[in-house]
Amino acid sequence: MAISELQIALIGAGAAGVGLVWGYNVWQDRQHRKTADRIFKGGQGDALLAGEEADAAPAAASVAEPGERQEPHFGDAADDVSETADATGVVESAADIAPAPEESASPLPHECADPVADCVLRLTAAEPLPAPAVQAMQTAWAAELSKPLHWLARDEAEDVWRRVDAHDTGRYREWAAALQLVDRRGPVSDGELARFFDGVQHVAQQTAATVELPSRGEIVMRAASLDEFCAAVDIQFVLHVVEATGGVFAGTKLRGVAEAAGLALEGDGVFRARDEAGLELFTVANLGVERLEAESIKSLATHGLTLSMDVPRVTDGAVAFDRMLAIARQLAAALGGVLVDAQRAPLSDAMIDAIRAKTAELQQRMRDGGIAPGSIRALRLFS
Repeated sequence: MAISELQIALIGAGAAGVGLVWGYNVWQDRQHRKTADRIFKGGQGDALLAGEEADAAPAAASVAEPGERQEPHFGDAADDVSETADATGVVESAADIAPAPEESASPLPHECADPVADCVLRLTAAEPLPAPAVQAMQTAWAAELSKPLHWLARDEAEDVWRRVDAHDTGRYREWAAALQLVDRRGPVSDGELARFFDGVQHVAQQTAATVELPSRGEIVMRAASLDEFCAAVDIQFVLHVVEATGGVFAGTKLRGVAEAAGLALEGDGVFRARDEAGLELFTVANLGVERLEAESIKSLATHGLTLSMDVPRVTDGAVAFDRMLAIARQLAAALGGVLVDAQRAPLSDAMIDAIRAKTAELQQRMRDGGIAPGSIRALRLFS
């Protein structure tokens, strides 16, 4: 069938329209990517920009990547994780890997035998076992484990489970060994879990105790899923304050301003803000490599400061961020500095709003997933 000139014109117009839409989407994507990079600077750089930015100083509103987890990069896909979870296999909730309700109601103290964060093996002996003997039996293989291991025993007189340490001299019939499944270094490996299982079985054999062993393969999968969930929300928001004219801040003045703002210089060389319970809200550190120590700070001259908030480890991220922002502005005003973005441009209100919104989003995902921000469970998993 012959194609008329009108049909050819319509086909051409349609192709041009598709091209325009595609071009606009590419441009819009690049704009979003640039904004995301300015707000949430991840650890993986853009190879095309590496040559241009190699000499740029690290500046404000970036994302620090703690540990070895592969954290999400904000911008393209990371904002859509919740929408694409079914397709990509991302775990939406810690409840997806949580044990059955009856195990969750375990009388074991969750600060060291958490039904979500730990693999717990229970042993029962016919006669009470002396704690020093059990400790001696597990010393060699326990030292090979990279994840925290806790031993617990039930005090029959008080009908409570308590943590057993090297100084415990009690005798107990019921025991539990709890190996943490995940931390910021990643999930427990199958090999390490095998050493744990074999070690606990060896203790049971030496003491004629019975031991309950779950499927090791299922525990490995559970650990991997939990780590995947944690990695998706494991973000540290960072602000930088730099000297406005490219000069330096004097250490003596810095310490006075920081302490006047309620910060305390601690032994690891950083200032910290803490809540009423003594938990960390955020830190203030030197932008350079030198630590802010009590003696050396007197002669320190630094080009900038880094303020960092660990999102999973604070109870109320919005409140903590607002306080960190207020302190950052206070430091900038008192020291003659400025809050800047990754290109050394002043930190805009839009960027600040984006950080605040992302903080609230991440913490809500944690709550929905059964890991309350700043809780003992969160502090253990994000350590």
